[in-house]
Amino acid sequence: MSERHTTGSGKPRVGIVIGSTRPGRVGPEVARWFHGLAVAHTDAARFELVDLADFELPLLDEPEPALGRTGPGKPHTSRWAARVGELDAFVFVTTEYNRAAPAALKNAIDFLAHEWAGKAVGFVGYGAYGALQAVDGLRAIAGTLRMADIGPQVVLSIRTDFRNFTEFAPQDHHEATVKELVDELLAWTAALRPLRAPAAAA
Repeated sequence: MSERHTTGSGKPRVGIVIGSTRPGRVGPEVARWFHGLAVAHTDAARFELVDLADFELPLLDEPEPALGRTGPGKPHTSRWAARVGELDAFVFVTTEYNRAAPAALKNAIDFLAHEWAGKAVGFVGYGAYGALQAVDGLRAIAGTLRMADIGPQVVLSIRTDFRNFTEFAPQDHHEATVKELVDELLAWTAALRPLRAPAAAA
């Protein structure tokens, strides 16, 4: 079982998680847009892209539930746990399929438990209705995992933020929301730091 930990006294590390693995997805483009705005807004954190497609996680195949897992798990689980464990906060970039987040994102979340706890999470949703229902579902999951889901949320619509419903062209007003999201995420990340620190040696 991986321990919760912080990355030390340096800048917090924020993982921008690309939640869709579907061929032809626009998630990476949306994530890169958010990353660029976040980096331009502040140098108080390190913002890192985390693409679920790079991890090739199968459908959850661990015999033990994540919360009670006593060993490192299978190699793909260990690799994913190490990546999540080294990050201090997250931004989930998600679309919406049938009023829910992509199955790949839910599956990746379910592989772990302790690695998520004590960390803040924000949301960038894109789709026909800005992935509002997908984000609502992810907020409920975040609470169960003892994450702090922050209020500001980027809502991108294929009607107004994509040309011809396919070419990503976000409206300028979203930049203010991105800045608000980043500021609140980092404030919560600082406040939650004691919960991410490993238990003191006896």
